[in-house]
Amino acid sequence: MQTKEFLKQMVEATGVSGSECRVADFISRVYGEVCDDVRRDVLGNVIGFKKGSGEGKRPAIMLAGHMDEIGLMVTQIDDKGFLKFTQVGGVDQRTLVAQEVVVHGREDLVGVIGHKPPHLVPPEDRNKAIPMNELQIDLGLPVERVKELVRVGDVVTVKRSFVELGKDIVSCKAMDDRAAVAVIYECLQELRKLRHTADVYAVATTQEEVGLRGATVSTYGINPDIGIAIDVCHGAMPGVPEQDTAPMGKGPSIAFGANIHSKVFDQLVKLAKEYNIPYTLDPTPAGTGTDLWAMQVVRAGIPTALLSIPCRYMHTSVETVSMTDIKLSGRLLAYFIASVDAAFVEGLLCY
Repeated sequence: MQTKEFLKQMVEATGVSGSECRVADFISRVYGEVCDDVRRDVLGNVIGFKKGSGEGKRPAIMLAGHMDEIGLMVTQIDDKGFLKFTQVGGVDQRTLVAQEVVVHGREDLVGVIGHKPPHLVPPEDRNKAIPMNELQIDLGLPVERVKELVRVGDVVTVKRSFVELGKDIVSCKAMDDRAAVAVIYECLQELRKLRHTADVYAVATTQEEVGLRGATVSTYGINPDIGIAIDVCHGAMPGVPEQDTAPMGKGPSIAFGANIHSKVFDQLVKLAKEYNIPYTLDPTPAGTGTDLWAMQVVRAGIPTALLSIPCRYMHTSVETVSMTDIKLSGRLLAYFIASVDAAFVEGLLCY
């Protein structure tokens, strides 16, 4: 399967934090085409394994990108059948009005998020963001039918199709962070062309948006010699300071700082230069707010690094990324994996 098609099917699938089964089933099937083994752990992480070519004890490298997406959860069904809801993860409530949604009840139900028209809103409130507690989901069904099909606690996703903007830019919900899962898939395909000593664990993690939980337990179970998280960062866009973003289509952003092992960072930069892979640098003095933050401090500590894909409009239903960045990031990871041997791992003990 081509990486773009893999990404399309992933982002159009559903998988709100804690309810990732549908997208996890799809990722497991596709990973099975490029890995020697695929399994799931008790938190639902998909763990693909690709064996290295070395004899004896081989280095172990873990790649992590989270597959969960932000979403909504039903909190109340009123006496007319309208649904009140709250957020799962950091939803930008300014973007919710007039969205089409899917309520994942006893069956999938399409609805819309509505609000009073401007004619009926007091003049002093017309230019204000609408609080989430004043919004409701309209399924267009009788209240009896709604109560038959929907329960408090059911999750809700925005109904959105994958779109291509020009030749390179693509947009949909859940690019944060299924674009990273696509990077890992691209890396696994590149590794078919290379000899690598290290064993590779390709992990699509769960529940990142609500506390990095999948990364914590999967890293503990694998106990890798090196852990690399792939996530999104803010892509360049109007109205945002340049220092807070990374350019689109110019390769991955490579982070450095306290959450990143300096020798792993140095090797990534060295290989990017050697193979003419464009990149930008992301100075991150403290925590990265990604799966990496959990991976670094598991067990006795894991040497870690972070690659980020520039993404516009993060935590909305039109997250936008560059396929070039995904492909370049996958290539860089593959070259990094091919460069790691036992001597490199031993050298990580000394900064």
